[in-house]
Amino acid sequence: MIAERLEQATPETWMFPPEEGWTVDQVKDLELPFDWELVDGVVVPRGMAVVWHNGVRSQIERHLRDARREPYAVASEQCVLVDDQNPPIPDVIVFDTRKLDFFELECVPVENLALAVEVVSPGSRQADRVRKPAMYAAAGVPYYWRVERGKDNLPEIHEYWLHTERGEYIPAPEHPVHVGKLETDWPFPITIDLATLVGF
Repeated sequence: MIAERLEQATPETWMFPPEEGWTVDQVKDLELPFDWELVDGVVVPRGMAVVWHNGVRSQIERHLRDARREPYAVASEQCVLVDDQNPPIPDVIVFDTRKLDFFELECVPVENLALAVEVVSPGSRQADRVRKPAMYAAAGVPYYWRVERGKDNLPEIHEYWLHTERGEYIPAPEHPVHVGKLETDWPFPITIDLATLVGF
């Protein structure tokens, strides 16, 4: 049983990782009745997202798709391979498509990421504000957007740039927080009326 458990995570054994932790290959076929991520080799349930979160995520993805330029592509809920035990699933990503085989690709290599976007929800505050940006920065992802729900229920986008010498994110010098309207040139020029991200 132990030898079998160390080879592949199953619905019966996922909560008992081997001493060195699960790898992506060991959990990639795991089917569980809830959303989850692999974090440092441990299967971690993901909190349920509210309608506001999902709507904002979808609209940001749409705006990025409309504004994208070659060689970039945009995706949501797509795993990113940071390392063998950490394939996070950002809400939205912009990535360089060069040298990628779309027919074989399971996770986007982190070195191809230009932008990671996380929309904060009650169950993801610590991950989106601390753990994930630290991981993306350490992996060299140039830009990070953290989307917060403002007091008026409209999104506020915190834009971060990678400080390559320090290996951490710093607030974008010109517009660290976008309220009302997002305007940035990175990773490509885009303008978004943030009020259009909410509603039905």
